[in-house]
Amino acid sequence: MKILLATYWSIPHVGGVWNYMQQLGKKLEELGHEVDLLGYGDDNNYVHIVNEDRKITKDKLLPLLNAKLTEQTYPAMHANALVQYTEIQRYVYELSVAYLGLEKYDVIHTQDVISTACMERIKPERIPLVATLHGCVAHEIRHQLTTIHQSPTSNMAKVYYDELERAGATAAEVTIVANNWLKNILTNEFSVPDEQIKVLHYGFDTKSFLKKLKEKSSIRRPANKKVIIFTGRLVELKGVHHLIAALGKLKEIRDDWVCWIVGTGDKQGELRVQSKVLGLDENVLFFGKRGDIPYLLSLADIFVLPSLLDNQPLSVIEAQIAGLPVIVSDAGGLPEIVEHEVTGLISPAGDEQALCDHLEQLLKNEKYRKKLGSNAKKWGMTYWSIDKAVNHLIELYQSAIANKRKDDENVSTENIL
Repeated sequence: MKILLATYWSIPHVGGVWNYMQQLGKKLEELGHEVDLLGYGDDNNYVHIVNEDRKITKDKLLPLLNAKLTEQTYPAMHANALVQYTEIQRYVYELSVAYLGLEKYDVIHTQDVISTACMERIKPERIPLVATLHGCVAHEIRHQLTTIHQSPTSNMAKVYYDELERAGATAAEVTIVANNWLKNILTNEFSVPDEQIKVLHYGFDTKSFLKKLKEKSSIRRPANKKVIIFTGRLVELKGVHHLIAALGKLKEIRDDWVCWIVGTGDKQGELRVQSKVLGLDENVLFFGKRGDIPYLLSLADIFVLPSLLDNQPLSVIEAQIAGLPVIVSDAGGLPEIVEHEVTGLISPAGDEQALCDHLEQLLKNEKYRKKLGSNAKKWGMTYWSIDKAVNHLIELYQSAIANKRKDDENVSTENIL
């Protein structure tokens, strides 16, 4: 099969989604399939097919779009800045993908609702569309409309993104989600037919990751300190500000730890200030973007992800394979991949005292900490098998292709009659 893996987001800045696309593409190629990866490039300045190094830059399309999508012609689009930005980006994406061409593919596998909605509008009718949704964009936007994107027209943006979620989630022949949390949202809130949704975890290349755990870097563990680690984007929804607040409370109890914050994002400056104000300069270290995350995990004792909203984050998968006990919030799909007091601990989202208590519990009880980490690794090595996940995915591809051909034949017959 010739397969296109596509995302609307910027590659490789989509983090876990990009990692998933790379691992999936590699595995599919090992099985004899041809795979291309498509998405926005650096700073959303172009759309490209990554492995072919073919691209079209946004500046070539913007003059045309700005001339067509004027405020006089489309006043509603210009009433909210977020809606306006997204609409322009969608049109750039669609025009670019149409220019790059879709005709050669047997199946298109999108990775978000926006790329799915776009592909459904421009792809050749004969090509089936399979979508994997790595989260709920509409729910993330709802939260942001009360914070960073708050405006007098926030309700307009909410309605816009709700409709975009519905359109993208219903556009594919098959919509894949990682857990029942997201399935319930799509069926109950966005009218996606139950039979269209398949619950299928992503899979993870555990063998390659175990090798990377042994690839050493210049970082060393501090003497006589336990290492708490967070890896991920430094954005509000990851809840790192709650982690730092909990660490402020933890320092009042004990000082035998450090916390490594690994990642970048728009909250990085605020988090550094918060840490300094709480007197955590020597306890909390910001590592920025790193290429040695597996090795850093091998040095750590506890992994923490205090998200306010999350689906099936790669960071938890990596921590489990590294044999770390994980502390996560009860947000989104996280409780479906961490068993409380068996493979980790689950705290109420935003509850800084509960998070502090769980950290203190694992720091003071080494035997319990190691037991949770061992359980996490045993469970993860079995559950995250990429071979099983890809085999299931290929079956879905083949079914989608067969159903599309059947539908096309029925339409042809009806036209003749």
